[in-house]
Amino acid sequence: MEIRIGVAKVRKYATSESGDTLEIVERPNGGLSVVLADGQTSGLGAKRIANMVVRKVVSLLAEGVRDGAAARAASDYLFTERQGRVQATLNILSVDLQTQTLVITRNNPAPVVLYLGEALRTLDDMSQPIGLQRNTRPVVSELPLEVGLTVVMYTDGLVHAGTRTGQRLDLLQLLQAWLEDAESVDAQQVADALLAEALRLDQGRPVDDISVVVLHIARETDPHGIRRMSARLPL
Repeated sequence: MEIRIGVAKVRKYATSESGDTLEIVERPNGGLSVVLADGQTSGLGAKRIANMVVRKVVSLLAEGVRDGAAARAASDYLFTERQGRVQATLNILSVDLQTQTLVITRNNPAPVVLYLGEALRTLDDMSQPIGLQRNTRPVVSELPLEVGLTVVMYTDGLVHAGTRTGQRLDLLQLLQAWLEDAESVDAQQVADALLAEALRLDQGRPVDDISVVVLHIARETDPHGIRRMSARLPL
């Protein structure tokens, strides 16, 4: 099997910094984790909060701490540092090769969407942001790794797209059309297409920071096992 990850993100219109921070890290016992945090409000202050949260989670994952425990520790850390006055949403998406599972950890009211076997479903159990109180627990889901499994996670800017113009992004309908052929899913193209639709609804002026992550489990195509990662960052 081969892990393919696509990421697309943009900052809120007329702000200098995105309040969303995302990191992709290797797990000490094999696999990858995608850590995504969205700091309260937007701009530089939100960016500092998101960076603080992501750095804490990444450091704990690197030490072999389980995802749920890392999320709880990051929440307590943010609560202590900011006296419970600041919140952030947090998602951790992990391909754990030790357990051969996909682990989805949410402290985010926005759901995560799964696609497998031509069926879409959402992980939408009630979930609280971190930082407002001690012992905030994440919602953790674990699935076996299967070829064709696709996961879409995002910050609430995607949900808010189009609110200024009275429109709404129909995420599930779009994904159903784009993911029909599970064997040829391009994670980056799907992430780019979702962000492009959000920008269209916002008339090119996003009302909030938007981050989209698409993870797809494909059949391995490289006989040499070469790993690749790329990034594009407009300056």
